[in-house]
Amino acid sequence: MHKLIVTTSKGLDELLKTEIEQILSTLNIVESTSDTKNSTSAEDDADDYELPALKLQPGQVSFEGTLKDAYQLCLHSRLANRVLLVVAEGTVNSAEELYDVAKEADWPSQFDSYVPFMIQFNGTNNAINNSQFGALKVKDAIVDQFQEAGFERPSVDKLKPGIVIQARLRRDSLHLCIDLSGGSLHKRGYRTDAGEAPLKEHVAAGILMRSGWAQDANSVLLDPMCGSGTIPIEAAMMAANIPPNLDKETWGFEHWNQHEKNTFSEVVAQASKRVKTPNAAIYAYDLSTKIVELAEQNAMRAGVADFITFKQCDVLDAVITEAHNNTASNNAEDEASEPAVKGYIVSNPPYGERLGEYTSLLPLFDKLGHHLKKHFANWHVSLLSSNQDLLKALKLRYTKSYKLMNGKLECVLMNYQISGQNLEIFESQTDENHEFANRLRKNLKRLKPWIKRSDTNAYRVYDADLPHYNLAIDIYNDWVVVQEYAAPKDVPEEKAKQRLQEALIHIPKVLGIPASKMAVKVRRQNKGKEQYEKVAQKGQRVIVHEHEAQFYINPTDYLDVGLFLDHRDTRLLFKQQCVNKDVLNLFAYTGSVSVHAAKAKAKSVTTVDMSNTYIEWAKDNFSLNKLNGSYQFIQADCLKWLTREHGQYDLMFIDPPSFSNSKRMDDTWDVQRDHVSLLSDARACLKPGGKIFFSNNLRQFKLDQNAVEALGFKVEDITQKTIPEDFKRNQKIHKCWILSL
Repeated sequence: MHKLIVTTSKGLDELLKTEIEQILSTLNIVESTSDTKNSTSAEDDADDYELPALKLQPGQVSFEGTLKDAYQLCLHSRLANRVLLVVAEGTVNSAEELYDVAKEADWPSQFDSYVPFMIQFNGTNNAINNSQFGALKVKDAIVDQFQEAGFERPSVDKLKPGIVIQARLRRDSLHLCIDLSGGSLHKRGYRTDAGEAPLKEHVAAGILMRSGWAQDANSVLLDPMCGSGTIPIEAAMMAANIPPNLDKETWGFEHWNQHEKNTFSEVVAQASKRVKTPNAAIYAYDLSTKIVELAEQNAMRAGVADFITFKQCDVLDAVITEAHNNTASNNAEDEASEPAVKGYIVSNPPYGERLGEYTSLLPLFDKLGHHLKKHFANWHVSLLSSNQDLLKALKLRYTKSYKLMNGKLECVLMNYQISGQNLEIFESQTDENHEFANRLRKNLKRLKPWIKRSDTNAYRVYDADLPHYNLAIDIYNDWVVVQEYAAPKDVPEEKAKQRLQEALIHIPKVLGIPASKMAVKVRRQNKGKEQYEKVAQKGQRVIVHEHEAQFYINPTDYLDVGLFLDHRDTRLLFKQQCVNKDVLNLFAYTGSVSVHAAKAKAKSVTTVDMSNTYIEWAKDNFSLNKLNGSYQFIQADCLKWLTREHGQYDLMFIDPPSFSNSKRMDDTWDVQRDHVSLLSDARACLKPGGKIFFSNNLRQFKLDQNAVEALGFKVEDITQKTIPEDFKRNQKIHKCWILSL
């Protein structure tokens, strides 16, 4: 007997224990029955077979078993990653103890000195806190033992080892094992290109078992988002009794001296006899024709392509009908009109790990919930995802959930029964009855006449109208940008997340835009020039127009998109005064004010900003508008640059940030503290009779009017004139003055 350790992913260990029990008991009973010449029943054989005691630990199951048991698990386990045979174990609280435990094993009896080997060291403790160091000490013990016994020193080969030795350290307990698997057993060999973050084969097998289909394998199975086909392929192999590693080319025991070739050959022969033609009807659909072709090629390599119906199909069009129930037909066109009475949907839908992907997937999952209720009544549904918020968008009540790992991703498997409460229509799912959708629709209706008059396709349609939907929603041509304001402290995070999810589901429906053109930003009370914060890197550019001017905006990559909509009317007022003037746009951002000045036939336009990115953006906006003339673009610290300029400008536009501590500045900037000093420097650059449009968006800002008037300015508050119709709900969005000499 040998001590065996069988490993798997966390979350599958209990299933693995059950699977090992089934494999060992079933195969031993089958073999015992086939060898029995009298009429002894399988039940009697079951009584004769004594299952070994299995010990369950996170990610592994261990037991005392025969080498034949190990071979059977290597061949038949659908959940195991590795099957390890323990050759030494002991307590390790120092490097010396690690070396001593490793040297206790009789390594020359395990493999010959000419066979290259490698050490895989897993785990650390207080004494061995580096796995590379641990592997080195084990290696030293092994080669020392060979040399002391008079053998040649064996070599280490990490690329093509003949023997892989696994060292598993848990707290102070060390196990040294021969890896019989020859690489992780989840790699069945049928996938050559699985795309990004593929579903591991053993995880696919695990979710089929958790779904209940594996115990009811004559039922219909559908994966409507099959990707590379892992779930339907694993299902077909289960239904056909094909051991997952029957055709594995290399094993870890091939150069192991204690390998029993005849025993392994018997195990393989017995496994081959159990393969059968399945009765299950298995369907694999995907939106991409290319992906469906890839999945079908994988199925061919696995030898199960004839048992699966592949089809290019949108998940929202996917249906299975009675005509296919319990039939492995490959004809996907002869569907009857009535739905199948019972079946299983098991799938690993896209996760949407990044915010933009998640946003575009939410409406899909919302529609999928409706689709399942309409076309799959009485079906079982099992979905694996690392994003529970997406699954919540289904608006289905789950019956069971399981946590498990798919590679490094923490995932949850949710099981649903499409019956009872899950067939009820939730009032909140109907747009007409949803308060947020209804308010957004009313806003659009109210703004429609104004939008036609305003000569722009960039405007705000919602601004926290409903306190518990704390969002701003802006249209930019055919894009929508959603800004989520931080929820008040008295609103639970889960409730705020739910409200956002509801809004993101309804926004594309009401506005009539695809979810793929919806960008979501989270705006918090950060100090600094928020528009400089990069949140993505897609390089997406969209052209919008405003008062006969055009601008590039980037809806995805920055917190602000490149055009401040609340200054639309301010820009128009400024433009009207630019004719034949020398104009300065300070803190210029992407130069929208400069474009308007140039289009108004300003004599000269100087655009200054600290960011080279935005200076280049401003240049692109000028090119977009085909503007050529006396135009300067200067990347500089605006405050320093201003102190070097004198008496050059008739008109200035100054819209500084509320606060800045940029590394490009020698000191911090605070608009409340420093605005008088800024305006004093600006006055020195202003021609007699010149004007400054001064604006900022600090809600609590108070202009020091006495100090500003002492500089020689006449002060006119034009804030109310500059708040556009689409910002009327937010009268404090900015403040604006004209300062005249």
